[in-house]
Amino acid sequence: MHIYLIIAVSLASIFVCHYIAKSRGTKPVFWGVMGAIFGPLAIPFALMSKPKE
Repeated sequence: MHIYLIIAVSLASIFVCHYIAKSRGTKPVFWGVMGAIFGPLAIPFALMSKPKE
């Protein structure tokens, strides 16, 4: 039962990081991978990434 929670949190982190990166103009695939590896810990870093000018 706990594995489903881990998978759900990981998938949510991937989508959130991807969306944030896409909206800021940075690399969405890179941030999606970071969301997969680090989970919710990657979200604040995606928010702090520099937007493209």
